Amino acid sequence: MAPPGAALAAGLLFFPGLFLLGRAALRRAGVPGPHAAILAARLVSSVQAVMASTAGYIISSSCHDDVINDQHWLAGAYPQFAVPYFVYDVYAMFLCHWHRGRVKGHEVAPPPSLRAAAGSYLRKDLLMVLHHAAMVLVCFPVAALWRQGKGDFFLGCLLMAELSTPFVCLGKVLILFQRQHTTLHKLNAVALLVTFFLCRVLLFPYLYWAYGRHRGLPLLGVPAALPPTYNAAAAALLAPQLYWFALICRGAWRLFRPPAAPRQPP
Repeated sequence: MAPPGAALAAGLLFFPGLFLLGRAALRRAGVPGPHAAILAARLVSSVQAVMASTAGYIISSSCHDDVINDQHWLAGAYPQFAVPYFVYDVYAMFLCHWHRGRVKGHEVAPPPSLRAAAGSYLRKDLLMVLHHAAMVLVCFPVAALWRQGKGDFFLGCLLMAELSTPFVCLGKVLILFQRQHTTLHKLNAVALLVTFFLCRVLLFPYLYWAYGRHRGLPLLGVPAALPPTYNAAAAALLAPQLYWFALICRGAWRLFRPPAAPRQPP
């Protein structure tokens, strides 16, 4: 058994270290500095997503018999390992925002100062920053302390929500390199739409259904059987997913809608 805090220390070293190594390798390969920073940040996000999804699958598949009391050691270790990622990623997102203004042809103008860059970043990505803050300040204490070893199955399912993240990252990279009209971008958009809907939107009805099956309750009877704080927490987690899913649907519609017919001259 690893000593307490070992997973947390490993995460503190792993995620920033992977970013620095990735950026250095890309710059050595001749990738310009702004592109290297953005690509390295997307790499780290994708790696974390794959690791979280894998850990979530292992946990949930090992705890499906008794969704309340079954336990897996990863349910205690992985949240500690992953929480430094959300702190690092707030900085990485700001760095990407800063560098995008230096990429030729990008619509974001170079910010005149650090304060202006921070203000622009918060206006653009405030919801994502709040999401990361909630993961550190609320979700991590709940996962690590408040659960007291209960509900590993549900934690594993929540970790699998990260499965859509690599497709988000790939889409942003393709746009960065102006490949948004390629077949790869369209296929990636479909994969993002499907994985986000399954792993982030349908996730919550599935969790309610799994709890209802454990308790012998119909799906519609589960909310009344749970404390109001549980339902409020689920609603708070679901709300931003619905907002982001609406944005993904709008982007997919713009990508796949048929071109407008040319107007005939009078």
